Amino acid sequence: MRSLIDIAELSLKELDELIRVAEDIIAHPDRYAGKCAGKKLATLFFEPSTRTRLSFEAAMLELGGSVLGFSEANSSSAAKGESVADTARTVGCYADIIAMRHPREGAPLVASRHAGVPVINAGDGGHCHPTQTLADLLTIYRHKGRFDNLTVGFCGDLKYGRTVHSLIAALSRYKNVKLVLISPPELRLPGNVKWNVLERCSMAYEEVDSLEEAMPELDLLYMTRVQRERFDDPAEYERLKDRYILTADKLKYAGEDMCILHPLPRVNEISVAVDKDPRACYFEQVLNGKYMRMALILKLLEDAKNGVCAEEDVTIGAESGLRCCNPRCITAVEQELEPEFHLTDAEAGVYRCVYCEQRAVR
Repeated sequence: MRSLIDIAELSLKELDELIRVAEDIIAHPDRYAGKCAGKKLATLFFEPSTRTRLSFEAAMLELGGSVLGFSEANSSSAAKGESVADTARTVGCYADIIAMRHPREGAPLVASRHAGVPVINAGDGGHCHPTQTLADLLTIYRHKGRFDNLTVGFCGDLKYGRTVHSLIAALSRYKNVKLVLISPPELRLPGNVKWNVLERCSMAYEEVDSLEEAMPELDLLYMTRVQRERFDDPAEYERLKDRYILTADKLKYAGEDMCILHPLPRVNEISVAVDKDPRACYFEQVLNGKYMRMALILKLLEDAKNGVCAEEDVTIGAESGLRCCNPRCITAVEQELEPEFHLTDAEAGVYRCVYCEQRAVR
């Protein structure tokens, strides 16, 4: 069954089509009011969420479908020790499509292999968040009219920021996109994103630590919060949480047509005074997320109806002697999962975990 686990699974043609459908939904909502009549979406959220969960629910309801599910792990059988695979098998008996958020990287991939219905990754740990990227892309397109020839600044938590990782992967497929990565050394973009995306695509980027110095050249500024829930050391979080705060005064360094994006929620990294600035696009992003999720639900249900299957990845298993050392990977807690690795750099002999994309070791 075709699912959406990573934004790279969608071709540029498919991304363009999703944007076209989303814009048609915006212009003609009545045409789509009964498109999913009789269909059910299950929202399996093992981690807190407001925008993503409610936008999936609103998307399905506005398409004429219905919604079931849970909003925290403690209200599911995961609290009793049920595996992701068994949960997915069970819920696949009740729903036509599943949206899953999970703190463990790779959990939605596991679900997609067992559910028997399409699964949408609504965020897995610090790994990726493809539907937030769809919201980002529609917002960028509606303001800039293009994805080529852009300079994009990412500021804040680039290490654990799954929304950052997914948007970078999407932008890497367009021409002449330059990235300015603004973060303290402790929260810089992880190696797997640099190797798998930036270096593989020869994407121009620079790493800096000054937001004010970077702003004049930016077409887009993507702010992120420092995520308390990703830190093992509370003191480290307290030390880094206020490193970057965008204020109205700092916007004097930015161009008049720069767009300010943020996946939300924010804590204090964007002053509320910035909300009044016409360059602030983050609440529009929220609304655009609903439209893109509507378009995605329609696409995956249509693919399921037509028997479209996921492409199989060529992998090797545990017998290779490789292992994943990422403590946030789903394989670290679900011991019966067969470890799998795929070759990402034949010349250097680099293998990565299929579930979390971290580099494997022997």
